[in-house]
Amino acid sequence: MERKTRVVVADDHPLVAAGLRQILESDGSFEVVGVAHSGPEVLPLVRRTDAGLVLLDLRMPGADGLVNLERITNSLPGVKVIIVSATSDPETVQACFKRGAFGFIVKSIDLSDVCSAIRASIYGTAFCAQGLPAMNEDTAASEAGLTEREIDILRAIAEGKTNKQIGEELWVTEQTVKFHLTNVFRKLEVKNRTEASAWAFSHGMLRAES
Repeated sequence: MERKTRVVVADDHPLVAAGLRQILESDGSFEVVGVAHSGPEVLPLVRRTDAGLVLLDLRMPGADGLVNLERITNSLPGVKVIIVSATSDPETVQACFKRGAFGFIVKSIDLSDVCSAIRASIYGTAFCAQGLPAMNEDTAASEAGLTEREIDILRAIAEGKTNKQIGEELWVTEQTVKFHLTNVFRKLEVKNRTEASAWAFSHGMLRAES
């Protein structure tokens, strides 16, 4: 029998926390081992329950959400954190990915999509953002100064593809892919593929898989 993923739900709204627990446990793949209703509760609870996954609300009493995220990812690198938040602000989404979040789920998404969103985040090869508002990708790309080829490569790395896979898909050499990636990083003012992927998701460049 496949072992269930041990989950801590961190949300200061009892109804939201209870709803998430019900959804997760009815799925059969998850076991909710603890619920935290304030920021300072989260890290000790994760340690005590040996959880492998945290569903973390950013706005909780007693601790800034991003600070709490950093504490978990720095102290317990084996634990995956997925943000579940009411906000869909692109800068906030990007900040969460930069600090180690595996996924970002906006609370307005259909409840039936929650478990698939979680699986896409923890088992997929790329970060997953679910429920973000649709944006005009051409506007976002234009403002960033990306060329059409750079947009193709940005999409590909956000989907978790390697340089070799991108080269084969676009009929270019790996060296050419690396050259374009350097330009993408410079134009987006990011340091690596992770931050570039976060930018792509938070600016509506990609649709998260359901």
